[in-house]
Amino acid sequence: MSATAFPAESASALRRLIIAAKGRSRVPYLWVTVIAAFVSLVSLMPLGFIAWITIQTGWETASKLIFRGRVGELLVNTALLEICTLPLTIALSVALAWLTERTDLPGARLWSLLAVAPLAVPAFVHSYAWISLVPGLHGLTGGVLVSVLAYFPFLYLPVAAQLQRLDPAIEDAAASLGLNPWQVFFRAVLPQLRLAICGGSLLVGLHLLAEYGLYVMIRFDTFSTAIVDQFQSAFNGPAANMLAGVLVSCCLLLLVIEAVLRGGERYARVGSGAARPADRRRLGRMLVPALALNAATAALAIGVPFVTLTRWLYIGGLEIWRIDLVGSAFAQTIVLAIAGGVLATIAAAPMAWLSVARLVGCSGFSKPATIMSARCLASSWLWRW
Repeated sequence: MSATAFPAESASALRRLIIAAKGRSRVPYLWVTVIAAFVSLVSLMPLGFIAWITIQTGWETASKLIFRGRVGELLVNTALLEICTLPLTIALSVALAWLTERTDLPGARLWSLLAVAPLAVPAFVHSYAWISLVPGLHGLTGGVLVSVLAYFPFLYLPVAAQLQRLDPAIEDAAASLGLNPWQVFFRAVLPQLRLAICGGSLLVGLHLLAEYGLYVMIRFDTFSTAIVDQFQSAFNGPAANMLAGVLVSCCLLLLVIEAVLRGGERYARVGSGAARPADRRRLGRMLVPALALNAATAALAIGVPFVTLTRWLYIGGLEIWRIDLVGSAFAQTIVLAIAGGVLATIAAAPMAWLSVARLVGCSGFSKPATIMSARCLASSWLWRW
């Protein structure tokens, strides 16, 4: 077969076409970058406000407001809350995800839905329900219990999704080396869940720092409750802003810790072909404890709020159903939820597109996937509220 000469004119035209295509690809990238930068600046406005108040207050007054016993007490409460809640949440979420995704648990689909259902119950409703059921529940113990039940779905969802995508060939290889099932899990499966665990733990940890209503009900002092108290009781703006500055510092510290623990390693399947579906492991004698764990979690996270609210609605009777108040509050909630979800999707899409485009070389296929993920996030947010 003889080679065909490529005309110089065609080569020149092709070169111009490639240059024009590159130029057009830079235009949307530039605009998305500008929009993402604008969203970032708007998001950082509260930090700018705190810095401005700190400068106006002066370092001498600010240091007195920051380095005092009350702030130390709040730091201890915050550290204990994070240290006690996150390990329990991780253990519960990983256990539930493993049982529903990798075992022959009867009704796994139903248990999976019940594990996500607590997202539909706001955290302060959880605390209200538990205080109504156990009036003496307060302090750190109550805060940890309600926090785990309210926030573990944030960890369960990414861990369960990661378990669905894992290649079972790695587990088979580990088992062929003589490892027992527990060793296979801790040495072959758990390391691959690190990214999902770190990401979910970051969400839970930030929610613990920012939550207000839950800990007011439980009577457990945190930075959020102290900030509101300063504004409502003493109208002390500088003191509240200094507490807010310490709270922001705690959030930034949590971000740094998550980045360090997450590391730079990534796991990807290499080789030809597609990964086969994982075989569900037989629970055997562990079937009854597995069912008990799922049932107890569903009862505590969903059953308690449902029973408590139903009881109070029954006691209140028809008189509490005032259409003028309930209808107005319901309409405002729906409007705010829809508006918040739409605006959050619009704000998140540019930054998500840029983060994906950086990995795939600004491929045109990245934008639909990014927007879809942002919509999923907004949908979950709307469902929760």
